[in-house]
Amino acid sequence: MDISLDISFKAVASVSLILFSVIDIIGSIPIIIDLREKEGKIESLKATVVAGVIMILFLIVGTQILNLFGIDVSSFAIAGAIILFLLGLEMILGITFFKSEPDEGGSGSIVPLAFPLIAGAGSMTTIISLKSEYSNWSILLGIIINLIFVYIVLKSSGWIQTKLGKGGANILRKVFGIILLAIAIKLFKTNI
Repeated sequence: MDISLDISFKAVASVSLILFSVIDIIGSIPIIIDLREKEGKIESLKATVVAGVIMILFLIVGTQILNLFGIDVSSFAIAGAIILFLLGLEMILGITFFKSEPDEGGSGSIVPLAFPLIAGAGSMTTIISLKSEYSNWSILLGIIINLIFVYIVLKSSGWIQTKLGKGGANILRKVFGIILLAIAIKLFKTNI
C-alpha cells in the first residue's frame, strides 16, 4: 500500500460510487431473499467480513495472486460470469444448482453471497482498474463504505422480504434473474 495518505473526498466518493454500481447490492436483494429462504438465515456479518477480506486482499495483491496461478483477469471474470449465470437460471426456472447441506454451517453466506455476488469478478476487476487512477487508501475507504452499506442491506433482508411479500418476491426474483443472466452474458462476452 502507499505510505502517504493520498486521500481526497472526491476520490473516495468516486471510488465508492463506482464500486456501489458494480457490487449492486440493491439489485442483489432478490438473490439474497432466495438464499435466505434456502438457508433459513443469512449470516450478514460473516458474509460482509469475508467479502471485505477478499476485496482488500485483491486490492493489495490481486494481480500477483492471479499471476501466481497463471490466471488472467479475463479468465477470472469468465468464471464469475458462469456462477452469476447459474444463479440467474436458479431464480428464473426455480431449479437448484447451489445446494445447501445441513452440516455446511451456513456456507451459503460465503458462496455465492460473499463471493461472487459481493466480492465477485466484477468488483475485483474494477479494483484493479481503479488502482491506475486512485490511491490505495481512497480505494480502501471506498471498499469500507460499500461494505457498511452491504451489511445494512443483508441485515435488513428479512424486513425487506416481509415488505415485499411472497408474490412481490417471486416477481422481483424472476425480473432480476433475467437481469443477472444479461449481466453474466455481458461479463462473459467482454472477457472472452
